Amino acid sequence: MRRLMLFLPAIALLAAFVILPAFGVMSMSLFDPDFSFKHFERFFTLGAYLTLLLNTLETSLIVALTTALVGYPISYFIYLQKGKVQRLLLFLILIPFWMSVLVRTFAWMVLLGREGLVNWLAQWSGLTSRPIQLLFTPEAVVLAMVQILLPVQIFICFSAMSEIDVDLLRAARILGAKPRQAVLRVFVPLSLEGALTGTIITFMLSMGFFITPALLGGPKDQLIGNLVTTQVEQVNWAFAAAVSFILLVTTLVAIGLLRTGGQFIIRRMVYGSAR
Repeated sequence: MRRLMLFLPAIALLAAFVILPAFGVMSMSLFDPDFSFKHFERFFTLGAYLTLLLNTLETSLIVALTTALVGYPISYFIYLQKGKVQRLLLFLILIPFWMSVLVRTFAWMVLLGREGLVNWLAQWSGLTSRPIQLLFTPEAVVLAMVQILLPVQIFICFSAMSEIDVDLLRAARILGAKPRQAVLRVFVPLSLEGALTGTIITFMLSMGFFITPALLGGPKDQLIGNLVTTQVEQVNWAFAAAVSFILLVTTLVAIGLLRTGGQFIIRRMVYGSAR
């Protein structure tokens, strides 16, 4: 009973800020003003909306996997540092959190524009004789989203690495493993759970992006969050609520699949290393 009492504040906050709003969004989408599934039928019968949902899933998955591939080695490099150097690197990674997503997106617009730094360097180095179309492309959207979400992945991976008992690595060395073998067969499998958690969180955050695709992407690069904002601007609250609820359910299902698949891969790697 005492343990249950300790969880009551967390349960109350979860109910107030997650469960009740979700039910509110669902009721708004179903009662307009009478009970009807018309908004859900509209979404699933129009191919453009389904394409937008698939594009959101694809983009979010690419961003999540890219942040994992880039963030993991950076986290390991920071983990290897000691004292002031490690704290300085963590501080530098933390700085982007103090900047608005809108500001960072505008910075990418300046860098990738026709007169931006990237095009200037490309022409100065002789790689091209004219400006390259970098803005309003899917690559620009993915690049900016990766840069924005990369600190999240780095901090989660670093936290997981910091929890690993270094005595396990020493034991592997005593048993005859070389430093590289100790890292690959002991450290990496133990830290992959943190990398998986970071991948899931960055995927979840990517599913709700709308500012970056709106500013850096073309008409075909928009995500489902842009559809929600458009419907809200048009005061079509019920359809916006229906799209939001579909996005919520899709994200939860995708997270479950990612979690299951990621844990299966980690188990295979751990058992394979044990052999």
